[in-house]
Amino acid sequence: MDLTGKVSLVTGAGGGMGRVIATELARMGSTVVIVTRGETGGERLRQQIAAEIGADRVEVLAGDLAVQGELRRIAEQFTARHQSLHVLVNNAGAHYRQWSVNADGIEMHVSVNHLAGFGLTGLLLGPLRAGAPSRVVNVVSEAMSDARVSKISRRPRPVTLNADEIDDLRRLNGKAGFAPFEAYARAKLLTTMSGYYLAEQLSGSGVTVNAVHPGIVATSIVDDIAAPVMKPFLGLIKRSLLTPEQGAAATLRLATAPEMAGVTGRYFVGDSEQRSPEVSYDRALQQRIWAASQAHFPGLEPLTS
Repeated sequence: MDLTGKVSLVTGAGGGMGRVIATELARMGSTVVIVTRGETGGERLRQQIAAEIGADRVEVLAGDLAVQGELRRIAEQFTARHQSLHVLVNNAGAHYRQWSVNADGIEMHVSVNHLAGFGLTGLLLGPLRAGAPSRVVNVVSEAMSDARVSKISRRPRPVTLNADEIDDLRRLNGKAGFAPFEAYARAKLLTTMSGYYLAEQLSGSGVTVNAVHPGIVATSIVDDIAAPVMKPFLGLIKRSLLTPEQGAAATLRLATAPEMAGVTGRYFVGDSEQRSPEVSYDRALQQRIWAASQAHFPGLEPLTS
């Protein structure tokens, strides 16, 4: 697809899959704004992509997505350069073995894997509307449908969501009984549900919102999730997983493929549309999650205009 004249933004571009997504969008002709944690690493990546595609179409915005002030600064810097945004890929994600919170008291899985993408999308809603038809792609995880680390038992175990806790995100993924992989999966479920709500609210605006589990990709998250006893076998395990290029393909399809134009409010596993956990379709819970998330970003542009 020719993206000449279009503008894309990719978070988590410093990782394997994010790097591929950014590179391929730039190869298609888009100006690509990459969000990386550090300026030096981002500049190095910009130069690498330019050398690979033979054109300098990448811009760097650096910041810590777990810090609300830096999220706002990233959005402000973007809007100072660009009036329109045509593709937003919320790819940044992380897995934490130890319980910790950000400066606002939000557990880190919720902060990075949910609120970062939620906040950035909300802060860039104006450029997304201006760029319509535009697409938001949230990279999530099938872990929300089966939060077991070990698959010894045959019955999948969807991640739980305590309805009494979702009105205050500071209560989610508490320290007592903290299970890292379950906390990761729960944050991805929040993103999926708020994405469904956003897609509904933006219906008819030309802005589409979809979620994708790209498959199990050989990334640093696999290193974090693997039990210590499995560490010696990580190289062998990773050879059986998707490469970053293979994982990026499904995300790029949602972001660019002509046949995906107008498709919104859906969840894909690879290229196949699937159903997310049943709780994710609870409209009242979606709205509550949206409201609880929005409370951390006062002043966001209204969804309806």
